Amino acid sequence: MDAPAVWFAFQRSSIVISDMTSATLPFCCDLAEHGVNPLRSHYLGLLGEQHCYAADIEEGQALPEGWATLGLRELFGRVDEIVAALSGRALQIIDWERNHQFCSRCGTPMKARTDERARACPSCRFTSYPPVSPAVMVLITRGRELLLARKSEWPAGRYSAIAGFVEPGEMLEDTVVRETREEVGVEVTNLQYFGSQPWPFPHSLMVAFTAEYAGSEVKPDGVEIEEAAWFDVEALPNLPASVSISRRLITTVAAQLALKHPRRT
Repeated sequence: MDAPAVWFAFQRSSIVISDMTSATLPFCCDLAEHGVNPLRSHYLGLLGEQHCYAADIEEGQALPEGWATLGLRELFGRVDEIVAALSGRALQIIDWERNHQFCSRCGTPMKARTDERARACPSCRFTSYPPVSPAVMVLITRGRELLLARKSEWPAGRYSAIAGFVEPGEMLEDTVVRETREEVGVEVTNLQYFGSQPWPFPHSLMVAFTAEYAGSEVKPDGVEIEEAAWFDVEALPNLPASVSISRRLITTVAAQLALKHPRRT
């Protein structure tokens, strides 16, 4: 192409940065200008007036001097929401193509379609599209308290809302009820949609809800959830990073409840 573009280039799941200090992505007409030859690339669209591409770089390929790789979660904390979202989109597209070089039905090499983002089998005509796995998140309220939970692999003291993947044939509302029962043993009512966020770990669409506590004792399952507890809206624990919808869900609802249920003095 004639004009420089922003390149969301990956080695495995780490994104390539041309300037680590400012977390700047490569900006050039072609990565080959810098001696980098991608295994595959995809056009993503326009970011303002700048074209954007996703690229897959072989894991062992040396990068130009001054370039480095950064974990995507680390990048999320250093760039704005639009760049973070595009980075996640790029990784999901690259990862999908990596995993669908051959037809899962008959083993024939797949070919990219030109009319849509898809890969088709020239033999049996099976078509593969980038996968999206829906997952729900629910923040349960009780007066001015929020029910938050933590997994054992999270940093010490970090809590978040309940979350889980939607099962085949399951409505989002049913998933909320099932996940809260399975993970923390409580019943909920008055589900309200809050918002959604694409989340590329690995290829989720997080759909967030609020719900009111409807009974039963809080009992972490000990598998998915290590601890769960009620927290006053003015005494919240360590929360997920601000780039995640979970953080926005918790802080938004906490502010609303603080106004609705002012602390008695």
